[in-house]
Amino acid sequence: MATLLYRLGRFGARRWRTVLSGWVLALGVVAVVGVSFAGTLQDSDSIPGSPAETALTKMDRHWQEPDGTPGQIVFQAPSGHKVTEPDLQKSLEATLDATSDVDGVIGVVNPIEEGDVSEDGRTAVADILFDAELAEDDAGSVALRAVQDAGVEARDAGLKTVYGGNAYEPAESLLGPVELISLGVALAVLVITFGSLLAAGLPLITAIVGIAAAMLAIIGLASVFDISENAPTLAIMLGLAVGIDYALLIVSRHRAQLANGTPVRESIAKATATAGSAVVFAGATVVIALAGLSVAGVPMLASMGLATAGAVAVAVLMALTLLPAMMSAAGRRLIPKPDSRATRDRGARGNKPTLGVRWTQGVLRHPVRCLVLGTTALIAIAIPAIELKLALPDAGSNATSTSSRQAYDMIDNAFGPGANGPLVILVEDDDPETIQSTAAAVEKKLNTMEGIADVSGIDMAEGQEAARIQITPTTGPRTEATTELVSRLRAEMEPIASSHSSYVAVTGLTAVSIDLSTKLSDALVPFVIVVIGLSLLLLMVAFRSVAIPIKATAGFLLSVGAAFGAIVAIFQWGWLSGLLGVASLGPVASFVPIIVLAVLFGLAMDYEVFSVSAMRDDYVRHRNARAAIIVGARNAARVVTAAAVIMITVFIGFFFSHDVEIMPIAFALAFGVLVDAFLVRMTLVPAVMALLGDRAWWLPRWLDRILPHLAVEGETRRDPDSGTEDSHPGEFIAR
Repeated sequence: MATLLYRLGRFGARRWRTVLSGWVLALGVVAVVGVSFAGTLQDSDSIPGSPAETALTKMDRHWQEPDGTPGQIVFQAPSGHKVTEPDLQKSLEATLDATSDVDGVIGVVNPIEEGDVSEDGRTAVADILFDAELAEDDAGSVALRAVQDAGVEARDAGLKTVYGGNAYEPAESLLGPVELISLGVALAVLVITFGSLLAAGLPLITAIVGIAAAMLAIIGLASVFDISENAPTLAIMLGLAVGIDYALLIVSRHRAQLANGTPVRESIAKATATAGSAVVFAGATVVIALAGLSVAGVPMLASMGLATAGAVAVAVLMALTLLPAMMSAAGRRLIPKPDSRATRDRGARGNKPTLGVRWTQGVLRHPVRCLVLGTTALIAIAIPAIELKLALPDAGSNATSTSSRQAYDMIDNAFGPGANGPLVILVEDDDPETIQSTAAAVEKKLNTMEGIADVSGIDMAEGQEAARIQITPTTGPRTEATTELVSRLRAEMEPIASSHSSYVAVTGLTAVSIDLSTKLSDALVPFVIVVIGLSLLLLMVAFRSVAIPIKATAGFLLSVGAAFGAIVAIFQWGWLSGLLGVASLGPVASFVPIIVLAVLFGLAMDYEVFSVSAMRDDYVRHRNARAAIIVGARNAARVVTAAAVIMITVFIGFFFSHDVEIMPIAFALAFGVLVDAFLVRMTLVPAVMALLGDRAWWLPRWLDRILPHLAVEGETRRDPDSGTEDSHPGEFIAR
C-alpha cells in the first residue's frame, strides 16, 4: 500500500495542475448531479417489519388519510373561563375558519365538535394538516406564518394560541454561526501548530471541499435512498473533524521532511506514503465502524452511518490526492523557518524537550501511580453510565422557548402526559361480527388494566374489516412506564387474538418509537462485541503485538464509559445543564450510544495509530522499549494534541447549535476525545508501555505467521549490505 501511496503522492506533486483541474471538474459534476436529482431527507423513525410498524401499515390501509404534515393549535381560555363559552367558542371557530382558508392547509378539525377539550374546559386542541409538498419548500414557511396570523381573532378574545406538531418543529441549519466560529478556532489551532497561515489553511481547505462534495452526493442519493434528516449534520461534524486531522498529519510530516532538506516533490511523495498510510488505516477503522451501524437493522441508523462513513472516505481521498497537489502548488513556501517548531522537533536529541516529551518523562517516572490514578478517575466518571436511559426524542425534548415544546407542555398539563403519546389497538378480520366481538373483548380488558388514563370507543373501518381503539396512557411517551405498558398490552392481547382467531396488535407512533428504541438498545451489546473484536484484530496486525491491542481496547472502553457517564450527568441529572444550554432533561436519544461507540472507536484507533506507530518504529530500530516511548512522544505528541483540540473544537461547535438530537452526540464525542487523547493515549498508554517493557512488543511466532503484514507508517527501508531494517519515521524508499 505504501508503494502505491508513494506513487500517488509523486503524481500529485508532479502533475498538480492536472490534479487540481480534475478535482474542479469532478466537483462540478457532483454539484450538477446532486442539485439536479436532489431528493428529500426523511424524518421517519421506524423499523420495517417491527410489530408496531406492521400494524400501523395495516391501519393506514383501512383508514386512509391524506398525505401531509400534521400540526396543532392549542387554545387556552383565561383562568376561570372555558373555551366553550359562547364568545370564546365563536372566536375559536372563526380562527379555525380563517385557518382552513390559508393556502396550503388541507384539513382543520374543530376540537369542540370532536370532544378534544380538557376536563376543566380551559384547553382545546385543534388538529390541522398542511400539504406535504408545500411544507417542503419556502412556501411552507409562509403557510405556517399565515396560520399563526389567522389566530388573531382568538387572541383578541383572550384565548392563548400555541402552535405545535410536526409542522412547527424547529428547523436546524447544517452550518450556523457557532459552527463557523469553531472552524475559526480550528484555523487558529493550526496556525499555532504550524506557525504558518499557509500551512494551516491547507487542512481546512481540503476538509471543507471534502464536506461540500459529500453533502452534494448525499443530497443526490436522497432521491434514490431513504436518508435520515440527521445524516448530513453527523456527516458534516465528523467529516470536518477527521478531514482536518488527516490533512494535518500529512502536512506536518511534509514540513518536518522539508526542514531536513528533502526536496519538495520527494517530500510530498514520502509524506503521502508514510503519514498517508496511517491516514488510510485510521480512516478505514472509522469507515468500517460507521458502516457497521447498518447491521442493527434500523434504516435511520444505517443511513446515518453510511452517509457519515462516506464523508470520512471522501476526507481520506482528499488528503491523499487533493492535498499533495496543493502542497506542490505551495512549493517551498511550506518550508519551516529555522526557528520554527517543526525545525526544532526534527533537530538533535539533545535539544530542549517539548512539552509532550516532558509530560511523558513525568509519566515514566511514576508509571504505577499514573496508571492507578488515571484509571480510577475514568471509572469514577463512568459510574453514572449505569443510569443511562434511552428513548426517542419528541417535542418534549425541544427548548422551552420553541412553540412546539410550549404546545406539548400545555397538552401535558391539560390532558395528562399520555395525551402526547397515545397508543392504538388494531383488530383485523374478514368477518365483521368477529371484529365486533374481538374489539369488545379488547375494550373490556383495557378497562381493567393499570397505567391507562382513557380508552376511546370502538372505531370501525368503512370496509368493516378492521376496528381500532385509542388508549391514553397515564405516563408520557418517553417514560419506562409507557414502554412497560406496551409490553403488558401485547401480552394481554395475545390470548384475545388467539381465542377469537383475529389479528390484534398494539400500534401508533408511540409504539413504533418504543420498538425502535428497543431494537437499538438490543443492538448495542453485539455491536460492542464486534467493535472490540475488530480493534483487537486491526491493532494486532498493525503493531505485531498481543499486549498493545488489549491495552488499546481497554483504554477505548474507559473512554467510552467516561463519555456515557458524562452524558448521564449533563443530560439526565442536569449537572451544568443551565451553563451548557441543555434544553431539557430526560432520556437520551436511543441512537446516541451506538453512534458514539462507532465514532469514538474510530477516533481512538486514530490516536493509537498516531502515537504508538512512532514508538514501534523506534523500537524496531533500536530495541530499547523505554527510549521508544520518549521518541514516540517527540514525534507524535504535538500532532495528536493539535488533532484532538481541533476535533474537540468542531464537536463543541455542533453542541452549541442546540439541535436536541445532535447535542448529546457532539458532547459525548468532544468529552470522549478529550479523555482518550490526553488521559488515555498520552498518560495511561506510556505508563502501561513502561511497565510492560519489551513484553509490549511480544507476539507468538505462530500468530506472527498467520497475521498479514501491514506497515502503518509505510514500508521499512532495508539496508542491502547488513540486511537490517531502518524504520526511522519519515524515511521511505519505494520498491
